[in-house]
Amino acid sequence: MEIIEDRHGEHSIIIASQLPVEAWHEIIGEQTIADAILDRLVHNAHRIDIKGESMRKKMKNKD
Repeated sequence: MEIIEDRHGEHSIIIASQLPVEAWHEIIGEQTIADAILDRLVHNAHRIDIKGESMRKKMKNKD
């Protein structure tokens, strides 16, 4: 939370996750902190949600 608070509105933050944003509340655990983090990250975010089969599987099948 400290990192998010320090950078919010001042600097960029890049986050890569295998978990969908909808699952972050459960993973973070504490609802108040999860709300604060997600409010600062999600509302001004440029999200890229990637769907489909793993490229690792596709590349492995070509061998």
